[in-house]
Amino acid sequence: MRRLTREDIKKWKTSRQEDTSDIQGKVNDIVSGVRRRGDAAVKEYTEKFDGISLSDFRVTREEISDAYESLSGKYLDIIQEAAGNIRRFHEKQLPSSWFDTSQDGSMLGQKYTPIDKAGVYVPGGTAAYPSSVMMNIIPAQVAGVERIAMVTPPGTNGRVPIGVLATAQILGVTEIYKIGGAQAIAALAYGTETIPAVDKITGPGNMFVALAKKQVFGDVDIDMIAGPSEIAVLCDHTARAGEVAADLLSQAEHDERSSAVCITTSRQLADDLDREVKEQLKQLPRKNIAEASINFFGGTVVVDTMTEAVDTVNEFAPEHLEVMTENPYEQLGAIRHAGAIFLGPYSSEPVGDYFAGPNHVLPTSGTARFSSPLNVHDFMKKSSVISYSAAAWHRNVDKIASFARLEDLEGHARAVEKRKERFDD
Repeated sequence: MRRLTREDIKKWKTSRQEDTSDIQGKVNDIVSGVRRRGDAAVKEYTEKFDGISLSDFRVTREEISDAYESLSGKYLDIIQEAAGNIRRFHEKQLPSSWFDTSQDGSMLGQKYTPIDKAGVYVPGGTAAYPSSVMMNIIPAQVAGVERIAMVTPPGTNGRVPIGVLATAQILGVTEIYKIGGAQAIAALAYGTETIPAVDKITGPGNMFVALAKKQVFGDVDIDMIAGPSEIAVLCDHTARAGEVAADLLSQAEHDERSSAVCITTSRQLADDLDREVKEQLKQLPRKNIAEASINFFGGTVVVDTMTEAVDTVNEFAPEHLEVMTENPYEQLGAIRHAGAIFLGPYSSEPVGDYFAGPNHVLPTSGTARFSSPLNVHDFMKKSSVISYSAAAWHRNVDKIASFARLEDLEGHARAVEKRKERFDD
């Protein structure tokens, strides 16, 4: 693990930026093709990029049921329990509409309404992510979304992994399409002959998926433009180097451009961590990916004080932050920018990925400075409610009309003054 400085952290965002112009051009063509040619384009791109020729995109109920029956009862029980934890956490996020009535009879308020149709992208192809199914679908269900469509790339056998389908069965989702990539995002955004359009698209994916989401944003809503995974571990002398190393590598194994950084006040721990990472890499099945990630942007920042350590965390604004200090709650209040915060030695990052309850779809690339994890609010919208009484109108009509004329909008002024005729009749 190389030594990093706070200045390295400040430059981190720039260092991770990629030139996506070549990919963006290809994504533009795919999205445009699907928008113009519908199913025919989706079939063409699926065969071209995934090597799969499909006569029908829709996963049948029999496929879903067979997957559920095929999965070991042990795994079904774990998924059921995890889903319950995730649902309970997200139910606490449900907002309430509110209405405030004044003495003159006016009423102002805010009304929450779930969106009608959500599309969920679950990564696939060479891997299976049942956890992504739960993290995207459960908050949409809690919000009250009536229609949830799921898309996921098929494997080389043309089928969706049984773990993904079994999880969908547990959650009661039956509208599933075995398509992926930019063509799946375009199909959800604009609709095809067989895939109705949605209002919002959520879920992580590769660069093609991320750029397609960016392109369709505005025609539909999206959750975020997700980049490679990140973890920062904030620790002092009480942390165990073996545990810190294992947690850093848990994210480094995701992607060669993932980031894994330790920020510590202990030089001894930093030295021990170097040895631990090297040893654990030898035993890691995804060693090549994790090692490339560590070489790309992994390392240790050694600082003199915990205040400086927390300031460095806030500059990093990591997707995942573990706090492994003597009293982790003491640092919590000062931490301003992190997607998810894991406190204490038993709260390793995978606890949140799979089981605890909070969502693992998190802001990356420093966007935790201004954005939040995927949540129930993402699947709801707010409407302002205004009901002015005659008394309130009388009291404010001249002020409102004057404000309109300040902006040279005479029509606005006349619209509010037009009500005077009610009292002239």
